[in-house]
Amino acid sequence: MTQHTRAKSDASTPEEFRPSGQIQFGVFFQGVNSGTIWKAPESGSQTDFESFRRIAQTAERGLFAAFFLGEGLRLREHLGRPHALDVVGRPDAQTMLAALASVTTNIGLVATQNTTYNDPADLAHRLASLDLISGGRAAWNIVTTDNAWTGANFRRGGYLDHADRYKHAEAFVETAKRIWDSWDTPDGPGRRVRHEGQHYTVDVAPRLPRSAQYRPVLFQAGDSPEGRNFAARQADVIFSAHPKFDDAVAFRKDLVERSVAAGRGANAVQIMPASEFILARTSAEAAEKKEWVRSLQIGPQQAVAYLEQFWGRQLSAYDPDGPLPEIDPVVEETSETRGSGFHGAKARQLADQWRAEAKDKGLSIRQFVTSKTARIDSTFTGSYTAVADQLAEYARVGAVDGFNISPWLIPTGLDDIVNHLVPELQERGVYPTEYRGATLRDHLGLETPVRTADVAVAAVRT
Repeated sequence: MTQHTRAKSDASTPEEFRPSGQIQFGVFFQGVNSGTIWKAPESGSQTDFESFRRIAQTAERGLFAAFFLGEGLRLREHLGRPHALDVVGRPDAQTMLAALASVTTNIGLVATQNTTYNDPADLAHRLASLDLISGGRAAWNIVTTDNAWTGANFRRGGYLDHADRYKHAEAFVETAKRIWDSWDTPDGPGRRVRHEGQHYTVDVAPRLPRSAQYRPVLFQAGDSPEGRNFAARQADVIFSAHPKFDDAVAFRKDLVERSVAAGRGANAVQIMPASEFILARTSAEAAEKKEWVRSLQIGPQQAVAYLEQFWGRQLSAYDPDGPLPEIDPVVEETSETRGSGFHGAKARQLADQWRAEAKDKGLSIRQFVTSKTARIDSTFTGSYTAVADQLAEYARVGAVDGFNISPWLIPTGLDDIVNHLVPELQERGVYPTEYRGATLRDHLGLETPVRTADVAVAAVRT
């Protein structure tokens, strides 16, 4: 088992990044989205426990570090109504992960939880509960939301200004850390934690002792300058959007600089980009497989519905295999009702650009939408051998610490990765051959956190 050590003081923290020479995998179960194929005969369900159990156990067989669940706080909408193509939501992340803890032994369990619509004392307790019952395998993917559309489900509207979302989140996270840190010994008892701020007040005596990994591992996925700074200060792992090699190297350099500026070590924050893998025995077979995957990801209905999100009107009369609609959108700017990928686009301007682009390239609606939604920047396509060679170079230079894989098929989408890619990586000496310990912090090689100073003093005001 990895031997934990206390983090060094700021004065002696090394400021030079040291590649580990290793990569790890996580699996990102997104639920409803445009990348996972839910309509094929091979598809499972995004709500049945069997889908979650099967893919989590496959990932554990492949020595994946973590099983990562996304979050949806409101059903997506299409033209003002729940979207018929992806209306079914996902079970609560912590409920599902608690169930998975009983059918897995080693894999980490990552819950996406929102700082805007939770209370820090309650969330800290629930995450600590998951950490305890799983034997120290829990993690929290920290997200924040400020739009009134999501807030309507919580009677809070858009109360949180966009500019304040990370300030609020940081106070929330600091308060949760103080609650976890408040046990003087692993067996307790805990000391009282107080926080008084603009959006919540906490006066709590923690109810649970520390877990085997001290406290849950912290993930964060913000990519704005504010998000990167937040991760540099608070996160153990950043779930990035930069999987391509040159981009990943640049992102690593930027994050190292921010981590050092925040008084942490150059290796303090690990990076695991979101990625899709389409693999086969040969490169030619992989290319053919990719074409098949894309055809299932964007069917005729999905292609037309995609344009309707920007046009703001029904387009069912248009042939998916014909040209883009000649009529103009009825909205000036798209809303957030169907996720960040559709939010804030200048619809009329975009329609003109897209029509010109599709005409110039000779693309139909379906072909055009497929080109726009394909995970060009996050997809690894090729033979098992070629992709293993590619990932070994990532490990050599330390471009990333691993990849958070979004399977294009549930529950069998990891099978070829575990059965074929993982052994290739192990042969190259860049992937674990066994779990390094019992906890997620062990798997990731993270140091035990330094206890937050003076836990009874209020966190920063917000």
